Amino acid sequence: MTVARWNGVSRTALALLAALLVSGCFLNKKSPPPTLSPEPGSEAAGASAAKVDSIWALADKRFRRGDWEGTVTALERANLEMLPVDPRRSRMHFMIGESMFQQGDFLQAAREFRRVSDDTPGDPLAPDALLRAGDSFSAMWRRPELDPTYGQTAMATYSEVTNRFPGTTAAKQAQQRLTELQDNFAWKQYKAGSYYMHLKAYDSAILYYRDVVATYPRSKAAPLALVDLVKAYYKLGYLEDVKETCGYIRRFHANAKGVAELCPTDAEAS
Repeated sequence: MTVARWNGVSRTALALLAALLVSGCFLNKKSPPPTLSPEPGSEAAGASAAKVDSIWALADKRFRRGDWEGTVTALERANLEMLPVDPRRSRMHFMIGESMFQQGDFLQAAREFRRVSDDTPGDPLAPDALLRAGDSFSAMWRRPELDPTYGQTAMATYSEVTNRFPGTTAAKQAQQRLTELQDNFAWKQYKAGSYYMHLKAYDSAILYYRDVVATYPRSKAAPLALVDLVKAYYKLGYLEDVKETCGYIRRFHANAKGVAELCPTDAEAS
């Protein structure tokens, strides 16, 4: 009797335990996470894709007609609906970058352009995006007398274009813009030298003129810096330096203004 009752109790307890386990009371089982994106091929996925396409068409239309603010607004909406693997993302960041650039927000434009070149370097837009990043930094340094930080960043970015994407149209354009920026930096140094020359601080002027010639030898300011360098040497009586610099000028910049008077040949001097 005792064994039977115990067996009966055991069977009852086991039945209750099994029921509780099935109901999940003891399992603390978490429900599956919500699906963030519609299943491919589902009706919801089709509706979502159609919505993105519609917003994208609106953004593209605004971009083509120069509605920069409207373009950014539409693309930000599209970004919320797009799948992470949507191939239009690179172009989206490029269009946002261009829209920001046209509105004068050059720093944000540079960030968007760099996202294209750095996150998707194999994308056909990557070279042009990196070039436009350089343009954005260059636009923040319009005057040579200002802080050169953005100008230096622009030069570094243009050099990066030529190194990472050689042979592309973007690389050729980057090289041309790099030359223009170097001219700006050369003029900055030349003007500083002229300032000290005017103050008769010839040693300081010489340092700036030498920097122009050494760092930017192909710049338009280089011949002028060389001529003024000779003048400063004359003022200080550095005749050996005059002779050496005149030899360099006659070799590479013989037609520079003032060379004939400052650096006559031996026959002319006699």
